[in-house]
Amino acid sequence: MSTSTSGLWVAYGSEGSVVGTIRRGDDGYTATIADADSSLGTYPTMEIAKSALHGHLPAGSDWPRFTEH
Repeated sequence: MSTSTSGLWVAYGSEGSVVGTIRRGDDGYTATIADADSSLGTYPTMEIAKSALHGHLPAGSDWPRFTEH
């Protein structure tokens, strides 16, 4: 039996636009802001990756809606 170790969550802002992504891999969860050339980093948990992504959005941004794809 094989288990998937990869996953993708898309983060949507309050107006429905994509603001970033989080990918699950063997090393953890990698957060990337939309249209960025590089990731913010890889984090040990999904919650930390979500917080990192939100922390790099413009000041006053609402918490994104994360949808698994």
